Amino acid sequence: MNSIEELKQLIEGEIMPDLESVIDSIFKTIEKEKMISLGEREELEELQKMHNECREILIEIESGEMEEDEAKELLEELKEVIK
Repeated sequence: MNSIEELKQLIEGEIMPDLESVIDSIFKTIEKEKMISLGEREELEELQKMHNECREILIEIESGEMEEDEAKELLEELKEVIK
């Protein structure tokens, strides 16, 4: 499997579902408590930013604009973050 496909699988299969789960959890807490702390707000904004970046990477992959070298670099960075 090349780096582009591996990156796509990692993002779709692990990273985005994890981000969505945490984002949903924060929204449930907000709904329940009717408020959000500054820390939760900052975390939510950061998670949403990461989610959007992942979507942009997937769009780049799907459009064929992603280069193998770029995918390999991103893949290595994401694997470090996940550890």
